[in-house]
Formats: sequence, structure tokens, C-alpha cells
Amino acid sequence: MSVRADGVLVLCTGNSCRSQMAEAFLRRYGEGQLRAFSAGTEPAAEIHPMARRVMAEEGLDLEGQYPKEYGVYLDKVAIGILITVCGGAAETCPAVWPGVEERLHWPTEDPAAFVGSEEETLAEFRRVRDRLKARVRDWLAALQPPLGE
Repeated sequence: MSVRADGVLVLCTGNSCRSQMAEAFLRRYGEGQLRAFSAGTEPAAEIHPMARRVMAEEGLDLEGQYPKEYGVYLDKVAIGILITVCGGAAETCPAVWPGVEERLHWPTEDPAAFVGSEEETLAEFRRVRDRLKARVRDWLAALQPPLGE
């Protein structure tokens, strides 16, 4: 795959957990080959505190990241790949996004919707984090040619 626009947008509904995690992993493992962004169709007020916590365990500080509505990027940032991580975003995101050459759907459970003790909820956030980390690494490894070439 060859990508003219090096922007990758990860989209979910609230932009408070999954898409923020994926954005951070894309930045880390994309090694300057891509520009990673995240947004929501109905953004939350803030990033979930447990998302910040589990990402800090990976050495990734989400400082400076915040939930935003996808319209901040539409027609303003060159997005070549659009990745949805929840069904709601896949259904409600614009059918046509200028410049998008590829749409991917990575269905991922919402850890913020998990019901359990604090310890169980933290374990769920870690499970989702680890799943997204593996998905990002596998996807980047499979790109031929690599982004930016």
C-alpha cells in the first residue's frame, strides 16, 4: 500500500479511551512515518483517567491529548487512512472523507463501559490497551511498502 496523505485518523464515539490509546501507539511505533490523530463522533469532556493511567504504565503520557470532534480534521488535515475502533463511529462517520484512501475497522470493546471493581476495571483497561498496542504494531509491520515511501 502506498499512502499519499500520511495522516492516520483513529475515530471512536467519545474519543476518551480507545482512540486516544491507538493514537499514542501509532505515534510511538509509526516512528515519524505518519501523523496520528484521534477524534470522536460525540466527544467526551475529557480522557478517561484510567486510560491515562494504563498508558503511563507503557511510558506514554497523554498530556496534550484531549477529546475532539472529527470535524476539526475534515477538510483541514490530509488523512489517508481512517480507522474506526467502535461500531458507533463506523456507522456515523462521514461516508466520504476527502483524501481517505483506506478505511479500516478495528472493533474494540469500550473499557469505560466495563462494570466491576476498580481492580477489575483497571485490568480491562490494560487488556484493551494491550490489544490496541498489538493491533497497531501488527498493522504497521504489515504495511508494504512502509508509510512514507
